Amino acid sequence: MNIIIVDNYEEMSKKAASIIMSCVVLKPNSVLGLATGSTPLGMYKELVKAYKRGDVDFSNVLSFNLDEYYGINKDNSQSYNYYMNENFFKHINIKKENTFIPSSKIEDLDQACKYYDQIINKHGGIDIQVLGIGQNGHIGFNEPDSKFVGETHLVNLKEDTINANARFFSSVDEVPKKAISMGIKSIMKAKKIVLLASGESKAHAIYSAVKGDITPEVPASILQLHPDVTVILDREAAMMLSK
Repeated sequence: MNIIIVDNYEEMSKKAASIIMSCVVLKPNSVLGLATGSTPLGMYKELVKAYKRGDVDFSNVLSFNLDEYYGINKDNSQSYNYYMNENFFKHINIKKENTFIPSSKIEDLDQACKYYDQIINKHGGIDIQVLGIGQNGHIGFNEPDSKFVGETHLVNLKEDTINANARFFSSVDEVPKKAISMGIKSIMKAKKIVLLASGESKAHAIYSAVKGDITPEVPASILQLHPDVTVILDREAAMMLSK
């Protein structure tokens, strides 16, 4: 596990963007695993700037998102479909048909989850997977549990995750209580993983994930077993690692 500590959020975002750019430049048809939330926003802004400068071409790239709230409309401003379009896709030259996000409304949920994993495998797997981390150590929407859940699946969100995401909604009551997420096995199949964390509120989760026991109670701790993980932290998120 390669740990990179930078001064602030802006430097974290630039470093993450440079890693994604290198992957796409070296392999123009890269398969990217993408994340949402506040943490990767700066990375997306840097990638958009690079595209507009002509430094990177996304025309042959495929992307698969980690997760989506279950039951939410795609055009809802809090859906991850909307997030990706507004913050990244519509500003670059990626083809719409090459972007994949778990279906938020579908009758045969089990089949839809299986299909999501199948289509990732069909395209050769994810070359580089971007992850954030929740304050409870979740990656994607894989919540603390008594076991690691492998494939893409429906998740019942924990109360602390719902409360943490309430800042994006008018009230906590509007936050969806379920989500569809890539599972731990799906994430661990990625050839390379980049985990981003910023702020003091993530420090304990980072310490547990990087230095703690490997346990489903801290889902991110499984990353200790992956052969190619880069963790990019600002100094506040890294503050407990020297202990």
